[in-house]
Amino acid sequence: MAQALFISDLHLAGERPETSERFFRFLGDEATRASALYILGDLFEYWTGDDELSAADGEPLARQVAQSLRRLSSAGVSVQLMHGNRDFLIGGGFCAASGARLIDDPALVDVCGTSTLLMHGDTLCTDDHDYQAWRRTARSPGWQGDFLAQPLESRRESVRQMRARSKAVISGKPEAIMDVTPEAVQEAFRRHGTRRLIHGHTHRPARHLLEVDGMQRVRWVLPDWYGAGGYLAIDDVGGRLVAF
Repeated sequence: MAQALFISDLHLAGERPETSERFFRFLGDEATRASALYILGDLFEYWTGDDELSAADGEPLARQVAQSLRRLSSAGVSVQLMHGNRDFLIGGGFCAASGARLIDDPALVDVCGTSTLLMHGDTLCTDDHDYQAWRRTARSPGWQGDFLAQPLESRRESVRQMRARSKAVISGKPEAIMDVTPEAVQEAFRRHGTRRLIHGHTHRPARHLLEVDGMQRVRWVLPDWYGAGGYLAIDDVGGRLVAF
């Protein structure tokens, strides 16, 4: 039976080795029995550029992750990767090294015979106006070109500063403003004409049933890996959230 697995918000980083080890075990166990693995953003806590893979002082974890994904894809599992709000600078270099295919956000795909909308989820949080403005800036070709033109160490320092500012800003925001807005979810279903949506970003794993325009829809929210972590498995019978 075909089975697709979905993960997001792993936030892999050198300072969190237990999460990396959990991910490597997942790739060597559950993921090997799947037909496809979808990584819906924030695989890494941050990504300064694909040259982390080749630089003499590059992040070892980046190479380890690419190698582990390469083994999985070489074994016949389709690995699909989407940008998150932390690792949106992942490019062709990482995909070539890992065997992953970069997919758009949003992406409409066939999952076990059902048209399914895949998103990272941050664009659904439309009440967070400051973040949406920053996202538009950071996703622009001009900003990314200027950032990637800097020396690698300068980029690392910039990221450290941005992470510190982000933590300070998030701590002062109401919880509700960082969740999806119902109107954005409904509009996504309408625009793409699908009955199933899968996303991460909010770190609030759940299965939500809702009705849009008289039709029942389902929205799956993936777990983050700051804690135990987990994944969504979908086969011909249905879906289930699995916690480690």
